[in-house]
This record gives sequence, C-alpha cells and structure tokens, in this order.
Amino acid sequence: MQPAANLAALDRAALEDFFARMGEKRFHAGQALRWIYQRRVTAPDAFTDLSKALRARLNRDAAIEFPAVAARRRAADGTRKWLLRLADGNAVETVFIPEAGRGTLCVSSQVGCGLNCTFCATARHGYNRNLTVDEIIGQVWVAAGELAGDRDIDGDGVDGDHGDRDIDGDGVDGDPGDGDGDHGRGETKTKTAITNIVLMGMGEPLLNFDAVVAALRLMLDDCAFGLSKRRVTLSTAGLVPAIDRLASACPVSLAVSLHAPDDALREQLVPLNKKYPIAELLAACRRYAAARPRTRITFEYVLLAGVNDSSAQARALAKLLGDMPAKINLIPFNPSPDIDYRRPSPAAVERFRDILIGRNLFTVTRKTRGDDIDAACGQLAGKFTDRTRRSRRWVSAPAVPAPSPEMPSSRPKMSTPSPAARDETAPEPAAAAAG
Repeated sequence: MQPAANLAALDRAALEDFFARMGEKRFHAGQALRWIYQRRVTAPDAFTDLSKALRARLNRDAAIEFPAVAARRRAADGTRKWLLRLADGNAVETVFIPEAGRGTLCVSSQVGCGLNCTFCATARHGYNRNLTVDEIIGQVWVAAGELAGDRDIDGDGVDGDHGDRDIDGDGVDGDPGDGDGDHGRGETKTKTAITNIVLMGMGEPLLNFDAVVAALRLMLDDCAFGLSKRRVTLSTAGLVPAIDRLASACPVSLAVSLHAPDDALREQLVPLNKKYPIAELLAACRRYAAARPRTRITFEYVLLAGVNDSSAQARALAKLLGDMPAKINLIPFNPSPDIDYRRPSPAAVERFRDILIGRNLFTVTRKTRGDDIDAACGQLAGKFTDRTRRSRRWVSAPAVPAPSPEMPSSRPKMSTPSPAARDETAPEPAAAAAG
C-alpha cells in the first residue's frame, strides 16, 4: 500500500497534478489550498465545498502534516522563536520579529547548513539534510497559527494584528500587495501577524532550490498566504547559477551575504567565494535586478571588530557597490559560543554606516533582536545530527588581517557586549526585508 500523499508538500501546480491523476478537476487545488492555509483545516473530510466522494478519497489517499512545535521561547523585546520537531527526529528553528506596523518571519531551509561561514552558529553545528516543502512552508503555517492566538502580537500594548493599518505606506489600509500576490478573487483571507518572510534562517536556500521555490510559490499564492514578491526575501551566500535560475523561476526579493569588500577577506569569511568570487556574484546580482526593475538588491554585511569594519573597508565597499541598485544592511556581530569574533563598538558601527551614506548608498544598521533567546542573526542552531562531523572538527579560523591599521588585525577572544552596546544601533523597519 502506497503511503498517503502529504498535501502540505505540494504547491498549486503539484496539487493540480495530484487532482488530475485522481481524474478530478484541477481547480480543486485552489479549494484545498484555501482550506489548508487560510482556514487552517487539516482534515480533508471538512473540505465542505468538495463532494463527499472526493473527500472520502482524500481521507484515504492523502494527509496534511506539518512539523510540530517542540519548544517556544519569547524574548524581552517580543521576538518569538520556535523549535520545530521533524518526522526524523531532527529539529529546526524559526523566528518572528515584531516591529511597529509589520511582522517578519525568519524561515529555515536546511537542517544545519552545507556551507561553512566562520561567523555563523548554524555552520558551527554542521549539516544533516535539506528541508522538504512541507517542512519549509510548515514554519509559516505553524507561526501564523501560534500568533493568531496571541492578542498583542507586536508588543505595542494594543490588541490585534497589523491588518487595519497602512503598513506598506501606499496610502491604503490593510494587507500589502503590489498586484502579484493580492487576494483579488473574492476570498476572505484570515488576517495574520506575518507581513514579511525572509529565508534567512538555518541553511543556504539555493542549495535546496526545488523545495524552496515550491514553498515560495505557496507564500505568494492568493489561495495560501498571498504575500507580494517584494515582501518575501531570499538570502544567499552567493550561488551564482542558482541566482540566475531564481530570477526565472520565482523572482522574490534577493539578499546577498557579502560581508567583505574584497575576495581575499571574503574567502576566509565565506568559503563559497572561492568558487563564485565577488565579480561573478555582483554580475549575477545585476542580472537579477534587471529582471525586477525598481527594486534593490540587499547586501548583508556582518560587522566583525578588527576584521571588516575599518573606514578603508567601508570606502572599498562603497566603491564596489556604487553602481548597483543596492541596499546595505549592516549587522553588528551577534556573539555565539565558540565563535571567536567580537562585535564592533557602536561608534565603529556608526562610522562605517556614515561613510556609506556619505557616498549615497542606502544603508541601515539592523537592530539586534532576540539575542537573549539566541534568536538574533547568526545564532540559530536547531537540534540535529551532523552528517558532516563539522561540529566535532570545528577549529576557530586563524586571525584575519584587516587592510587598515585603524583597528587591530587579529580577532581577540569574543566578549559579550553590554546591553547599552546592543541598543545603540539604529532600528531597521524590519529584520531584513528588502527595500
């Protein structure tokens, strides 16, 4: 007997094919999506706009299964983190970051990470496998349900969600949209606290291309979550061929983990740079931007004291991105055990930012959120078996020389910054949403 098909693992096209193989009409896919994602019904026999005969077949031949919540944590600033248990016993983390007028969900795409960026806690713990479609979109489904039961979801002392505000600044109250993800078919969509999604959690999304794209399509689908492409952001360390594929398959907003203005340093921080150096990466970014006019590519830059935060490096970065439709997202390093970097001082962060702004580059400094529950950028780890054994072999990278004498060239032993240092960076409107 064949195992039941998990409908949660199917985007609209795959669900249409599923119904067609049953000898049913393809439009039933849209009906099923609305029941699963908007009405949050996971029992097919409750799909009352389907015939009794079809519901009986679905009960027999299909299932709707998402990851289960293994643990919940809430930070002092309102940030939420869930540990989600997968069917094989592994677990991944997803994070919700509330802001005034918006809420961003940070989603994982792999169990661990196949890359080895030296400043990232996920990389420290190694890699197990890619997530499946239902495990990716399930993070959104679970978080939306958890938040629906939370009255003061944005921590502003006011009950209710963001659905009755002009959250995208377009002069129209209600849910954001730019025409490619609005709910224009007369359906009633359940309000959600989630206005933005970023694939910036555990893993490299473009190494799990097919499952990630299917999940992205569900995030955008009018019958599922109905977000616009500009409110869904995929972050990559720079897999050039996959960036080009994404532009054709599902051109959501793009963020690139840059972290250095030159190849020599980036190869030490992001080893993938050895295969796809900065020039090739930026060429792919220009092609991606050309396919999405009037949008910026977000460049993420984790600031590491004495490594990549000098004035000379800020000027080099400005020169590198000067002709790009770019938004630069500065991220002061978030400490994690056994990772031997330090966060720069607030003055160093401000100096670096001001140099970029002074050269007419749109630059924001991401405010650290959720670091008291290890939910800040670079701190997600989950719980899983490391198939690479990297977690056993981990050795701190050698000192990385900085090209400027303004800061020490070696990496001193990491120390946890004071609360004042954590709070003095300027807040960003969302955790990492593309502009």
